[in-house]
Amino acid sequence: MCFGGCDRPETLGHAGDHEKSMQQQDNPARVSLEERTSPQHVAIIMDGNGRWAASRGLPRVEGHRRGVEAVRDCVRAAGELGIPYLTLFSFSSENWRRPREEIFDLMILLRRFIRRDLAELHERDVRIRVIGTNEGVDDDIRGLIKEAVTLTRNNQGLQLTVAFNYGSRDEILRAVRVLAEKASKGEIDPTKITLELFETALDTGGLPDPDLLIRTSGEMRISNFLLWQCAYTEMVFVGAYWPDFNKSALMACIEEYQTRERRFGGLSVRVSA
Repeated sequence: MCFGGCDRPETLGHAGDHEKSMQQQDNPARVSLEERTSPQHVAIIMDGNGRWAASRGLPRVEGHRRGVEAVRDCVRAAGELGIPYLTLFSFSSENWRRPREEIFDLMILLRRFIRRDLAELHERDVRIRVIGTNEGVDDDIRGLIKEAVTLTRNNQGLQLTVAFNYGSRDEILRAVRVLAEKASKGEIDPTKITLELFETALDTGGLPDPDLLIRTSGEMRISNFLLWQCAYTEMVFVGAYWPDFNKSALMACIEEYQTRERRFGGLSVRVSA
């Protein structure tokens, strides 16, 4: 469900020679990467649908349609590569500022995606989780989201989290309010609030922090996405627009991740160690 992203002029990507990787054919023999070296949780900011369309003289909605196809490919690839957790930034709470016609088209695509793809995702044992708020969301979309979450809640395969109507600052503020209310009622001692307790109040409570964050379109910022959770996340920025992102591109990002050293504030520890 690629329904958001900040369309800006394209800049240089930083995930290696992405053009070369896009030309490579998917190798059926490489359907999984070494578990010990691969990220367990990949988060993606799916950016560039509008620019993809504009570069081809097409309406923006066509870019969003192709973005949905890229989502399907990415979810399928994540399952094939054995990635346990995948989080996609589909629609930001700031995206409501876009033209009404574009938002209308995006919501149509969302409805179609859930109705068309839910059964297949369930059959492939994908568990769907949606983070964000319901504020401003039409009742029928709320119902479709609830149906998807409820139907797949016991699935044990890929854990797919969709950030819809989501903003990280808002998420953190809501978590603070939840804990403040509990403290005011005497349910918790404010002096006993730990990092672990705070994280349970976030939308992502129960999920591991992302190991790898990918952003397409060449932009090098995280745009109010998983600010708390990405404290030690490795980031890879690719120049391709989201509709052109495929399994080969995902594998290239993972291979870049495998070259990184993750220190977490301590001694150097290689990802591949």
